[in-house]
Amino acid sequence: MISMSVLQSILLVTALAGTVSVLVAASFSLSLLSKMVHSMVSVSVGILLATALLHSLPEAFTMPGVNPQLLFATLLAGLLGFFLLEKIALLRHSHHHEGDGHDHHHGHDAEVAGRSGWMILVGDGLHNFVDGVLIAAAFMADYQVGIFTAIAIIAHEIPQEIGDFIVLLNAGFTRTRALMYNLICGLSAVVGGVLAYFFLERAHAAMPYLLVIAASSFIYIAVSDLIPQMHRRPHWAESLRQTILIACGVGFVILLSLLH
Repeated sequence: MISMSVLQSILLVTALAGTVSVLVAASFSLSLLSKMVHSMVSVSVGILLATALLHSLPEAFTMPGVNPQLLFATLLAGLLGFFLLEKIALLRHSHHHEGDGHDHHHGHDAEVAGRSGWMILVGDGLHNFVDGVLIAAAFMADYQVGIFTAIAIIAHEIPQEIGDFIVLLNAGFTRTRALMYNLICGLSAVVGGVLAYFFLERAHAAMPYLLVIAASSFIYIAVSDLIPQMHRRPHWAESLRQTILIACGVGFVILLSLLH
């Protein structure tokens, strides 16, 4: 009964993680999406860092029989691995196409977007598959960590999917086609979650290492991708707003853990 409820949780949450951000991206006008992205990026930084440092890593390090040195080595390997994956464009966390005040519908950007539209979909599908694996590992380790992992993934997926959606529109996709392809890619999270569930039932020893890899992905995305974007808007008022929104993201995670 318990294992069935875990599987049901994984199915429900991976489906939500794969589709909520896509539906948000498809629901609003481009001008509103551009405004939303800046706020979402700041909140995401707080949620990602708080989830990694207050939930995923502590849970992994307190599991019985783990070797802390090996977990730190996994964390380092995860950070370097995500760097390499981003370099070869398998994972696409870049949001530079959206909401930066430039018109991407014409000229060079549109041409680049046209060539990269399908590549973005492939990268997105792989990225969502990995998200599904990480959500399943977190739920199987601890239900609360599963919930926080899912929230962190959805939070950083929303600005990413908004960026991808805008790039696909620039690449010549209609809104309906962009939505359909993005939803199909999003559902690869469910596939990853189900495969991980059946694999991890036989390989419990892998769970702390997957939690650390999840944490490394959250830290990498926040520090390498999202925070540099925030530095592009260096005004004092904007910096104060960003700091407050990051604190809101951290506070949200802490509040949820107190309520649970």
